[in-house]
Amino acid sequence: MAARPSEPDRSHEERAALDSYSRIVTSVAAELTPKVAALNVAHRRPSGRFVRGTGSAVAFTDDGFLLTNAHVVGHSDAGTASFADGTTTPFHVIGADPLSDLAVVRADGPTPPPARFGEADALRVGQLVVAVGSPLGLTGSVTAGVVSALGRSLPASASGATRVIDDRAPAATPSSTSSPRPRSRSRTTEARSAPVLPG
Repeated sequence: MAARPSEPDRSHEERAALDSYSRIVTSVAAELTPKVAALNVAHRRPSGRFVRGTGSAVAFTDDGFLLTNAHVVGHSDAGTASFADGTTTPFHVIGADPLSDLAVVRADGPTPPPARFGEADALRVGQLVVAVGSPLGLTGSVTAGVVSALGRSLPASASGATRVIDDRAPAATPSSTSSPRPRSRSRTTEARSAPVLPG
């Protein structure tokens, strides 16, 4: 019968199994996941019925401001934010710009330290990116990919106005909205705003 490996040997084997790609993804996830919140928002339909929506937000100041997408908050003015450590706090919407699909909300309770933001202009096609978010309310979801393209133009409309957005964001995961995407050095470069659906 084979001898059971000792704890030091097992730890060495586990460390050896993690290649450099895995180490980058796990380190980014460990740093960023606590700073990302799952948002729960109630939307009122024209019929008067309330429906609940979910999305992601990332802390970007020390005093409770979170960045998310405008389509996540919709016409709501408040909701709740839940963090990976189980902390839940109400938030209120500071402002939203449907044309850029960005919104700022402020938590009414304590929030984690802010994420570090990098420069989107420094991105290069093929560069590794990691997305952390709460798709469908699943807090702390992580995926990784590469920057597939830069400089795409996306038409956006709101209240009769139209704007063409120069999308410098990496397209890493189809249909993943409102997910902060850090590069391999844990610097967030965007909150993904354009869902890509299979045609």
